[in-house]
Amino acid sequence: MENFSINDIFATKGIEYLVIIAFLAILIPFWVVLNKQVKITKQIQNALGILTANILRIPQGLFYSKNHTWIHLEKSGVANLGLDDLLQHLTGEVKFSNLINPGEIINKGDLLAKIEHNSKLLKIFSPISGKILKTNSMLNESPEMLNEDPYGKGWIYKIKPSNWIAETNSCFFAEDATNWATKELEKVKDFLIMSMGKHSHEPSMLTLQDGGELRNNTLSELPNEVWQDFQKEFLNHT
Repeated sequence: MENFSINDIFATKGIEYLVIIAFLAILIPFWVVLNKQVKITKQIQNALGILTANILRIPQGLFYSKNHTWIHLEKSGVANLGLDDLLQHLTGEVKFSNLINPGEIINKGDLLAKIEHNSKLLKIFSPISGKILKTNSMLNESPEMLNEDPYGKGWIYKIKPSNWIAETNSCFFAEDATNWATKELEKVKDFLIMSMGKHSHEPSMLTLQDGGELRNNTLSELPNEVWQDFQKEFLNHT
């Protein structure tokens, strides 16, 4: 019995372990509840058709152009190109026309395609130069892919870029892309109110929900004059 001893955990590291366990017991349920609330809020906003920054999909490994196109360079040296999530949230489901045939050479700023909704058009210009390798023909058969998966199955072109580094210098990447998209959304709110003010006696009738949030697919409800204004303000950048 001479070698037997009792260790007081409060005199050693035991009290620290107890504190950590108690802290985790409080923190983990709080974290679960908080994340569940964020998820529920996002689902409610989607269901109500409210367009806010926290429902925008902005993958961090892509380059985003000021004209709301995105480009991603694969290991093979081929660049995928498509429309960003904000633009497709504003327009709703669209049809494509004037798609370029594989094999053609394009320059930065060239017309890539036209997107249409109920005879209202927007022109999409290329953020890079290169050779068109492939066009996503599935978009004509299933245009909803653009809305459902804009950065995956909703790609528009595969391009072999000819001046990638120089022409992507003006693009947004990673956290800068997130910040830019958030600012663009606020800019769209101001733009729509002003544009509707020029073309309608009720400028906020269709553009904003109660609380000043944008409606999802806002442009789809607005006249062609607003689409033309949107083209000049947001899409004629390269």
